[in-house]
Amino acid sequence: MASQNELLSKAEDVADKVTRNSKHILPHLARFCLVSTFFEDGVRMWVQWSEQREYMDISWGCGWFLATMFVVINLLGQLGAVAMVLTRYKVDIACGVLFFIVVLQTVAYSILWDIQFLFRNLALIGALLLVLAESRVEGKSLFAGLPSLGENKPKMYLQLAGRILLVFMFLTLLRFEASAWQIIQNLVGTLLMVLVAIGYKTKLSALVLVTWLNVLNFYFNAWWNIPAYKPMRDFLKYDFFQTLSVIGGLLMVVSLGPGGVSMDESKKKW
Repeated sequence: MASQNELLSKAEDVADKVTRNSKHILPHLARFCLVSTFFEDGVRMWVQWSEQREYMDISWGCGWFLATMFVVINLLGQLGAVAMVLTRYKVDIACGVLFFIVVLQTVAYSILWDIQFLFRNLALIGALLLVLAESRVEGKSLFAGLPSLGENKPKMYLQLAGRILLVFMFLTLLRFEASAWQIIQNLVGTLLMVLVAIGYKTKLSALVLVTWLNVLNFYFNAWWNIPAYKPMRDFLKYDFFQTLSVIGGLLMVVSLGPGGVSMDESKKKW
């Protein structure tokens, strides 16, 4: 037991050292990863303009004008908001636009009925909440009627909601197979998910998840190995950049810390 605690303590020290040494680039890297899926999707709207418009017209029977407007909103909304997030210009408005885009696509592509895509979109919303938390100045409580939890500020509630929603990405990675390796993966992944959600050993847990997700992403979603004419390339590309955005959200957790509503913060008061 003592050796396990010592090993865990050393791992936390390494996580703190990584965070300190990268504190100047970590927020920029986190935002870059986080908005990558919106940038990729905005570019796709431009490159596949006709296909996207025809798909919406056929799927919804909405006519040429509304189908075109859908593509224009996604193209300009995503690329414009990405530029605003990266330059830190009116980030709250940019996040609002990207929230709207996520909801719009959830309805337009009938993602609401596909659990895997729905969960990934929820994780994406969680990542956006963390961007909003980073840009948010300390203010009054988000929920005026709730009892105070010490520092009762909007930022820490955004961080809490962001951490919890990020967990949905990992639910899509769970595979219920009988192999010992898959069972170990599920158990370790679930444990790390819970630790990030409740904010316990947060930086260490988030860094391990970042490493794990990167390995899975580059292995399973290697879209660059698929010929351009195959539809599978687009599916893998979509998955790759969505996962990269959630990685950005986890890096934001590492950069910002867990926030006021977390076990790590509560331990400091004990």
